[in-house]
Amino acid sequence: MGHELGHHHQSPASSPSVATPTGVVFYVVNFYSSMVLTTMPWGWTVWGDQQLAERARAGEGGVEAALELAHSMSRMGAALGSHSWPVLSAMATLGSIDLSTARAIEPHLDAQAILHQARLSTCPGPAVGERQTWGVYAAHPPGTRVQATPDSLTGGWTITGAKPWCSLADQVSHALVTASVPGGAKQLFALDLADPGVRVDMVEWEALGLRDIHTGTVELSEAAACPVGPAGWYVDRPGFAWGGIAVAAIWFGAAAALAGELWAAAQRRSPDQIALMHIGACEAALHGGLLSLRSAAVAMDDPDTTHSESMVLATRTRATMAGLAEQVLTTVGHALGPGPLAFNREHATRVADLTLYIRQHHAERDLAHLGELVTAVAPESGPRP
Repeated sequence: MGHELGHHHQSPASSPSVATPTGVVFYVVNFYSSMVLTTMPWGWTVWGDQQLAERARAGEGGVEAALELAHSMSRMGAALGSHSWPVLSAMATLGSIDLSTARAIEPHLDAQAILHQARLSTCPGPAVGERQTWGVYAAHPPGTRVQATPDSLTGGWTITGAKPWCSLADQVSHALVTASVPGGAKQLFALDLADPGVRVDMVEWEALGLRDIHTGTVELSEAAACPVGPAGWYVDRPGFAWGGIAVAAIWFGAAAALAGELWAAAQRRSPDQIALMHIGACEAALHGGLLSLRSAAVAMDDPDTTHSESMVLATRTRATMAGLAEQVLTTVGHALGPGPLAFNREHATRVADLTLYIRQHHAERDLAHLGELVTAVAPESGPRP
């Protein structure tokens, strides 16, 4: 069918070896056969973490291995908001290798960041044990209610209710969950998922993407809970928005890996103008995404960034990365056709995983929310970068 990359100008047999087109930046190492390439794309050295990539590849083995890696990276969570670029680089690196691994690690690091911020805010959460792995469950779908109640006898708290959309709840040891408290406000609590009052109901996971990241409902019946900050602190705290940017970095890394397939195809067959257009479109989109992440990291580390500015920053960055991911998914699909989707398991898995993962971004609704946030800022000043 000749769909790999267009070849109208020269036949592969008569084509010279393909050099990197002037001005085109390739962001991805081709990890598919080994960690070593004859030509290392310069973009990888800008945002990739080679040591982490090697560790993630060496530890391939599903969710259990991913959680082991997450635990080893625990200290990195506390750096979000003070030394943010290494964290975003790590998330992009993991996203470029395996999205299920990244999806398992990201909430654990988010939980470490939250617990660190709680201690800094003199709202101590639970002591973090050496072998703990964490999830963060803050969804409140319509028709559900999780109620936290203070225990007058012990001075502690218990939580009762059903918490849906809890990924890996049957595999992590602890979780941060939001619950309603007397008065109606929401408050964050830490749970030991081995508590007798906790039952995890893992629903049948029918998704073709992120197949290892099973999601279920956590049923709570007077489960012992430790408050992490006062009511309202979770959403009002410094850094509430930063976790969403870390997820966006994962989307960037996965999109960059997909675009790397175009580079690999161009090495196998001389690209025609349409193929070069596809490569150029991905290059422009990835470069813009990288600049967006870099800018976000600077603002995240700036102590003068206000809460409202951080919300604009996170919402804008997530919209940028979701749009980038959708563009690259479409462009790579147009360029390469059905072949890799049908015969390359890693490529097909990445496409399915990323397609599902970016649905955490609520598309037009989140863009409308961004517009709402921006219009609240004086037009002559605008949001800070």
